[in-house]
Amino acid sequence: MTESKKRMDRREFVLAAGLVGAGTAVGVAAIVKDRLKTEPIDPTGEGTVRNLSVLKNIKPQEHEDFLVRMQRELVAAMAKPVEKRHWIMVIDIRKCIGCFACTIGCVAENKLPPGVVYRPVTTQEIGEFPNIQIRFVPRPCMHCNTPSCVAVCPVKATWKRPDGVVVIDYDKCIGCRYCLNACPYGARTSDFGRYYSSDAAEGARTGKDRPVEGRTLPWQHEPNNEYAKNWDRKDHSSPVGNARKCHFCLHRLEVGQLPMCVTTCIGRATYFGDENDPNSLVVELKTKNNVQTLIPHWGNQPQCFYIV
Repeated sequence: MTESKKRMDRREFVLAAGLVGAGTAVGVAAIVKDRLKTEPIDPTGEGTVRNLSVLKNIKPQEHEDFLVRMQRELVAAMAKPVEKRHWIMVIDIRKCIGCFACTIGCVAENKLPPGVVYRPVTTQEIGEFPNIQIRFVPRPCMHCNTPSCVAVCPVKATWKRPDGVVVIDYDKCIGCRYCLNACPYGARTSDFGRYYSSDAAEGARTGKDRPVEGRTLPWQHEPNNEYAKNWDRKDHSSPVGNARKCHFCLHRLEVGQLPMCVTTCIGRATYFGDENDPNSLVVELKTKNNVQTLIPHWGNQPQCFYIV
C-alpha cells in the first residue's frame, strides 16, 4: 500500500459522509479501519541524535544570558536520542507584561492564518476593588503527559512523541475537530483556509476605485516549515481544514534554535528546556519556585509550568 493510500484525505472523508447518508455504514467503517492500520511510529535511537555546531566556538560563562544558557542546554539535549529528552516549558507570570510579542512572533514564525493561534495570552483580573491587579497568562499547548486530545482522534492523526511533544499529522487529520472539544485548555484551533486579505474590501467605497475583494497577496502563500516540512495551503491543501496547535517549534529545535515564543519574550518570562537534564535552567526554576499547572484536576498532567 502506498503512503498516499494510507492517508485519509478530505475526499475520502466526504465520501464517508455520503456513505452514511446512503445508509451504507459498512463502507465508512472500512475507510476508517484502513486508516487505523497505520500507527504513528516515531524514530528513536542514534538516528535521532543531532550534533549541532551552535555556540560551539563560544565558551560558557559564569553569568551568561538566560537565552544563551537555554540554547546551550538545547544543543546538549539534541545530542541525545529523542527518547532521552523531555521538553517542558516554564512561564513566570510575575514577569509577563502582556506585550503579546510571543503571540505575534509565533504567528510570524509559523505563518498562521486568521483564526489560528498557538500562543494566546489571556488577561485575568484578580483582587477586589479598589485593590485590583491585572495578570497575563500565556497559554500554549500544554503537551500533556496524558493528552485527552490524543484519545479522541478517530484516525490517530495526533499523538505524543518520545520527547513529550504532542504533534499532528496534517495529511492524516480529517478535520473532525474532536480534539478541539477534548482539550481543556483551548490549545487547538481549526484552519478554515482564510487569509488576512479575505473580505478586505468589505465596507469599502463603490465604483471603479473599489479594492479587489478577496484578493490574496503573494506573501500569504509562502510555505511554512512546521514539523520540518513545507506547507503552502495551496488549493485548500493541508493544513487547511486541519486542527492546528503549538508544537514547541520542532523545526527550530532540529537546528539548535529555541522556540520563537522564548526568544521574543521581552520580559524574559518564558523558559524552555530538557527536564531530563537535572542541571537545566527549567529544572532549576521548577525546583526553586512555587510552580503550578492549569486545571490539574483534569488529570492531563500538563508539561507547561507557571511560576506564580
